[in-house]
Amino acid sequence: MLELAILGFLYDAPLHGYELRKRINALTGHVKPVAESTLYPAIKRLENAGLLARATEPGAVAAPRHVLTLTEKGRDELRRRLAEPDLRDITDENRWFTVLAFLRHLDAPAAQAAVLRRRLAFLEEPASFFYDGDRPLRAEELDDPFRRGLLTIARATSRAELAWLRETIGSLDG
Repeated sequence: MLELAILGFLYDAPLHGYELRKRINALTGHVKPVAESTLYPAIKRLENAGLLARATEPGAVAAPRHVLTLTEKGRDELRRRLAEPDLRDITDENRWFTVLAFLRHLDAPAAQAAVLRRRLAFLEEPASFFYDGDRPLRAEELDDPFRRGLLTIARATSRAELAWLRETIGSLDG
C-alpha cells in the first residue's frame, strides 16, 4: 500500500519526502500514520529498483532538499500494479482506497472497469462480521445494539459502494 501511494503521488508531480509523507498520511493516516522510518526505506527500495529518481535542490532556509520524481519505469510499474491489484488490494478497504485514489492513471477505461468489477464481485459475496454456524447474521437478528449498529453501518456503506461501482462500470463501458 505504501509503495503504491508513493508511486501514485509522484505520478502526479515531483515531491520532496516531507510533502510526500503529508499526502500519504492524508490518504491513509487515519489507519496508521506513515513514519519516516517506514517511508524512507520504501523510497530507497523504489529508487534502487529504478522506479524513482532523486534530485537535490537548495533548501528554502537551510539544508538542501531531495526532490523525488517518477521514472518512466516507475510510471509503468504504477500502471501495472493498478491493472493487476492483488486480492488484498481488492478486499481490504484501506488498500482498496489507495488503489481507487490512483486508478485514473490507468488510461484504458476497460482496464479501470476490470478492476472495479473485481471489487464488485467481492462485495456481492454474502458476508457478515457475525455468523450462526456458516450462515451470516443480518443486523435485525442481533440483540446486541452495538453489533446491530456495526452491521447496519457496514451494510449502508456497502450499498452505497455497490451503487457507485455499478454506475461507474456502466459509464466506463459506454
